Amino acid sequence: MIRVSRLALVLSAGLSLSACGTISKIKPDQARPTATAAPAPAAPAGPTIDAVKPGQWPQAVSDVTPDPRVRFGVLPNGMRYAIQKNATPPGQAALRLWFDAGSLMETDEQQGLAHFLEHMAFNGSKNVPEGEMTKILERHGLAFGADTNASTGFSETAYQLDLPKTDDDTVDNSLMLLREAAGELTIAPDAVDRERGVVLSEERSRDTPGYRVFVNTFAFQLAGQRPPERLPIGQAEILKTAPAQRIRDFYEAWYRPENAVVVAVGDFDVDAMEAKIKARFGDWKGQGPAGVKPALGAVAKRGLTAKVLVEPGAQLSVQMSWVTPPDLELETRAKDKAELVKALGFSVLNRRLQVLTRSDDPPFIVGVAMQNDQEHAAQITTLAATAQPGRWKEAMTALDQEQRRVAQYGVRQDELDREIAAMRSGFVAAAAGEATQRTTALAGAIVGSLGDKEVVTSPSQNLVVFDEAVKGLTADTVSAVLKAQFAGSGPLITVPTPTPIEGVAIEGAEKTVADAYVASGKTPVAAPAAPGITTWPYASFGAIGAVAEQRDITDLDTVFVRFANGVRLTVKPTKFRDDQILVKARVGHGLLDLPTDVQSPLWAGSAYIEGGLKQISAQDMERVLNGKVWNAGLGVEDDAFSLSGRTRPEDLSTELQVLAAYATEGGWRPEAFTRIKTYYSTIHDQMETTSSGVMGRDLGGLLHGGDGRWTFPTRQQIAGAAIDQLKAAIDKPLATDDIEVVIVGDITVDKAIAAVAETFGALPTRTDTPAPAGANKAPFPAPSATPVVRFHKGRADQGQLFMAWRTDDLFANLQRARNTQILAQVMQLRLTDELREKQGATYSPSASATASVTFDHWGYLAVSVEAPPAKMDGIVASIRQIAADLRDKPVTADELDRAKKPRIDQIEKARETNEYWLGTLSGAQTDPRLLDSTRSVIAGLQRVSVADVQKAAQEFLGDDKSWTMIVKPEK
Repeated sequence: MIRVSRLALVLSAGLSLSACGTISKIKPDQARPTATAAPAPAAPAGPTIDAVKPGQWPQAVSDVTPDPRVRFGVLPNGMRYAIQKNATPPGQAALRLWFDAGSLMETDEQQGLAHFLEHMAFNGSKNVPEGEMTKILERHGLAFGADTNASTGFSETAYQLDLPKTDDDTVDNSLMLLREAAGELTIAPDAVDRERGVVLSEERSRDTPGYRVFVNTFAFQLAGQRPPERLPIGQAEILKTAPAQRIRDFYEAWYRPENAVVVAVGDFDVDAMEAKIKARFGDWKGQGPAGVKPALGAVAKRGLTAKVLVEPGAQLSVQMSWVTPPDLELETRAKDKAELVKALGFSVLNRRLQVLTRSDDPPFIVGVAMQNDQEHAAQITTLAATAQPGRWKEAMTALDQEQRRVAQYGVRQDELDREIAAMRSGFVAAAAGEATQRTTALAGAIVGSLGDKEVVTSPSQNLVVFDEAVKGLTADTVSAVLKAQFAGSGPLITVPTPTPIEGVAIEGAEKTVADAYVASGKTPVAAPAAPGITTWPYASFGAIGAVAEQRDITDLDTVFVRFANGVRLTVKPTKFRDDQILVKARVGHGLLDLPTDVQSPLWAGSAYIEGGLKQISAQDMERVLNGKVWNAGLGVEDDAFSLSGRTRPEDLSTELQVLAAYATEGGWRPEAFTRIKTYYSTIHDQMETTSSGVMGRDLGGLLHGGDGRWTFPTRQQIAGAAIDQLKAAIDKPLATDDIEVVIVGDITVDKAIAAVAETFGALPTRTDTPAPAGANKAPFPAPSATPVVRFHKGRADQGQLFMAWRTDDLFANLQRARNTQILAQVMQLRLTDELREKQGATYSPSASATASVTFDHWGYLAVSVEAPPAKMDGIVASIRQIAADLRDKPVTADELDRAKKPRIDQIEKARETNEYWLGTLSGAQTDPRLLDSTRSVIAGLQRVSVADVQKAAQEFLGDDKSWTMIVKPEK
């Protein structure tokens, strides 16, 4: 299984578009056709996916060899299973229960009930009373949401359990619960009624401008076909009124062993796991008649057609799509190679679009070319772009001309070679890390193969196929393959826009769009120019730095190093992930360096990296360093600015060269800042359309008393922003302040020291400048019985609540901070039980505790709830009652256990990742309290008692100590 369809999107990160489509070949001097029929499906070169029968694995029909590490099997009842031993991380496992059933299988009267059924899997079964499933899992250390989850799509439904332990009790109970979900659900009418509000809350929270654009675009592209008529969330009226029996009808028709797959990956004995699966699922039998998969409809025959979607809050964008019948050929080695060749062609086209976004006057903010299969109903290839305000025509014209340019002139060999090198580096890195792939990723890969009946393969197998596919590959071959994709029904042009186009009615606007497309086709296109020759100018930073001090932190397998120039290095070698190294360079003091009375310009911080370096642009840097594994990102932490990246052992020197160059010679190219500023110019319009958007925009500033370091920029501040403001905030700290480098991963201490000595260790000595006096003070809003109210412009039934109680910073009292964390976990349990399970008022209430390590006495415990405005008063009352009960009565031992175990297990799982240690060790050389906190965190959480939780509630959760923010719809 090689997911090449995803590879074509690598260069398009940051573009959020709704659906996909196909590009048609048109010569520069050719008028646009008025109609183009969808071609008949080409006869598959090999077997089709229908050749794989129920109860059969695709490798029985395909010539692709499956991953030898996976044991595949089939029970006599037709249920399949896949089992793989994996010890990354040790002592953990991932269980998945997958069904070949989703919203496409619903009748008209069942729309939304496949997803509703997914909810009911957690609400009572033959052997597990309603409300007990989640509690059983929590007692075994699984957190609801993080470790226990499910999802419903168009054609599949999956249940996931991530087990923190693989002892018999945990595994047996988890398999028992999956078996209950598979065939023993009660789907009681009263439980269904209680769950309606939860499902409707999910529907409400997902209904955003972007989602509505997706819905309308999908319906336009697949007109007359089933997928747009069976969106997984369904119809609100059906969700409100459907009887329990109607859900059961779907359950019995589709939740059947021949439609199911159990996946088990983890640190266990494969024979023992196989025996457990056979024993638990072997007696499962389907009930009643099996469902029959519906017809999905044929691709409509259409020519040039435009659709304008006026959606307040949507980003102005353009999508040009062509639609063809679906590719139903089963995965084979030949098909995998063909798909790789196609993906390389799309990568070239995506790279060209990226070049346009970086021009002095870009025609769009970001553009992408992609091709996807839509639920085996159609194949859609799309050129799409996020347009600058008012410039949809320029965006569409540029997309059209790039499509015609590649169709007319093809791709160059140097372009192809670049994409081969870039793509191969990804395959090589994946193969190098094969032995330490994470358990959840492996389980996800197996589940991801099921819907398309793909063969599960290993990264090393994929590398072999890639090398075979590109051996002797020429630009002419790729050009021909890419050119062949430009055919189908269309072009279907969609223009989502927040306001009417040119102030005319939709019908007139659609004609305007179509006419503009035809006019664009009359403009000749020239062959793309080859890039100039560029070399990497930052391979040397001067004389290699000397180590002045080295100290071992033996209990944490960490080494502290100080170079003669003052640069500090922290190294932690690990074997969590083969061939992976994480790097972070912390410079200066982050938010502590910024003024409190001026709005921070760091919302535009990504312009720094995108602006490249003094001696080389970001675009040229990517070309020169092609084939190497590196990246760079700028972050702003409470106490440092950070430059971070991810690499592999052989490219560590390159990664450090890149980060050191950014720390000393930022390019500050104004066009990069202009692009970010253009993107943000409509951000307020987008945020104002949902309650969560307004909450996200305003909460940070309000929670910090209006401190400019946390406030979101106003429209006026964005419009008036200049690159000099960003430069004033970060240029001096990056260029002059002290540096701490943290390296975690597959590296030795000696090699890390040598690589840093050649880069950061070679820089001139820097001054260890302290943070401004008083910068570590941050205000917190005063308690108030009257909520702060903000308004949104979205649905009248959308609302958001945030209630917080001030606590303290982490080190004011470390154990008390941990007591407060567990208090928040207990509060989460009670919120879920009361607001979700009993009242059905909300989908996902949350409670959390935050304790700063930088700002004195700054911390809080908070509750966040999405709910209709009409229910807010009742929800506030419920939250206050929960707080009162926690103050007045001790929590039960069972609650404490269910709060502590998932939290402790989450930390134990996190400690088996490089990401955890990169964050934990950041700043540890200058603040040894961080090391003490890391050493004691598990024991500290285990130490929390019933009395500690009640004491924390009594100290912090007073009704007179809370601060509340509510977002309501405009009247």
